[in-house]
Amino acid sequence: MADTIARLLAPHPEDAPAIGAPGRDWLRYGALRDLAERTATALRQVGVGAQDRVAIVLANGPEMATAFVTIAQAATTAPLNPAYREEEFAFYLEDLGAKAIVVAQGYDGPALAAAEKAGLTVIRLRTDDGRPAGDFTLHAEGETAPAPEGSPGADDVALILHTSGTTSRPKIVPLRQGNVAASARNVGVSLALTPDDRCLNVMPLFHIHGLIAAVSASLAAGGSIWCAPGFDALKYYGWLGDADPTWYTAVPTMHQAILSRAGRNADAIAATRLRFMRSSSASLPGPVMTKLTETFGVPVIEAYGMTEAAHQMCSNPLPPRAQKPGAVGVAAGPEVRTAHEAEDRLVEGTGEVVISGPNVTPGYEGNPEANAKSFFQAEGKRWFRTGDQGAFDDEGYLCLTGRLKEIINRGGEKISPLEVDGVLSDHPAIAQVVTFAVPHPKLGEEVAAAIVLHDGAEVTERDIRDFAAERLADFKVPRRVLILEEIPKGATGKLQRIGLAKKLGLADDA
Repeated sequence: MADTIARLLAPHPEDAPAIGAPGRDWLRYGALRDLAERTATALRQVGVGAQDRVAIVLANGPEMATAFVTIAQAATTAPLNPAYREEEFAFYLEDLGAKAIVVAQGYDGPALAAAEKAGLTVIRLRTDDGRPAGDFTLHAEGETAPAPEGSPGADDVALILHTSGTTSRPKIVPLRQGNVAASARNVGVSLALTPDDRCLNVMPLFHIHGLIAAVSASLAAGGSIWCAPGFDALKYYGWLGDADPTWYTAVPTMHQAILSRAGRNADAIAATRLRFMRSSSASLPGPVMTKLTETFGVPVIEAYGMTEAAHQMCSNPLPPRAQKPGAVGVAAGPEVRTAHEAEDRLVEGTGEVVISGPNVTPGYEGNPEANAKSFFQAEGKRWFRTGDQGAFDDEGYLCLTGRLKEIINRGGEKISPLEVDGVLSDHPAIAQVVTFAVPHPKLGEEVAAAIVLHDGAEVTERDIRDFAAERLADFKVPRRVLILEEIPKGATGKLQRIGLAKKLGLADDA
């Protein structure tokens, strides 16, 4: 029988610690199960049924972790980035078909304004001083009517996320209960997690990486998660002492920031019981992996994941097997192969990386065109095209050799260039725009835009960036804006994002 999130939590001892946070008592597994029951009851009372969608907009911390885990046992969760502007919230809430939104008790930000305009049920999450980490109660605003009882099954959708596609409209990725549970177990197996393990979570919990690798995998293994209020390199080494973790997972930019402060924190490093560190969501530079291993004296496990796989696809193995800098590891859950980039067949050697397994999304929602391009049948299995190019070495480690898609990967945040194009095109002075990636020494890629102005128009790079900043989350705003007479074109006369940084002399700046 396929797993559900409820089944992941079911077998663990009542008194075992589950969720912790700075200055808070531990929430135990028994209390977490009770919280899930109370949450389901509260949602049904305010009209949220088992198939309804609940947007969650909360700051990073233990309540975000427990809100995801408990609401997902009663309905479909849709965690959203609290940094979005009102226009972005309005788009995502409508696109999701959300019925309700969960926000903190005192929250009065743009998500609330968007939700009220859309007529969503607003549910306030209340925490009380002195309660264990992650404990909360839910209270709806306005009049509501109850929903029918019932619990989601393994084939019901637990989590919905948007992923940037090669179109301007982000694609909806539904992940079933069974997908999430399978991926959580896959991560646990690849890291050999046990109830003695504790994860220090610094990842944002609106992101698949934090939700699955840190929270869900730890809970599936009966381990514990200590939830920091976000990433802060200045506080990280203090948290190491407070949390006493055996591992943490982060994106490469976080690892680099941690490394930059290691010299003055040798005592804190010596006192840890870390047994490994994990890196995912963007490529970890080989020298950084090597330096981390030397500094902390533990292996660095680089993994390869994406939203459509409910996060993990490959992972470098634990010792005694090698952790190879530059490789994203061996298949770690789904079956991983390479396929012909244009034809629906598997190949040996270099090709498009494809995956098949119980953690893989059933398909994009309401997007038959994207599904036709992204999924195919071969050798009796259904395969998902990742858009990455790669090849396996003689020991079965996957090395990525390039990106087939044009998505910008800014330190693990995926940005659709066409979405940015669409926003900048609304500026009255801009005649033509192409958003593209430029290399960045820490983030991997940064956002840039080349523009051509209308005849007689006058505008500065600052003006354009300010215009974008009012309409896009900060991480999507171009850091470089080039005002050109003409944007270079490819051999066929088309504007080409890939390679544009090199053509414009920006590829060597990093």
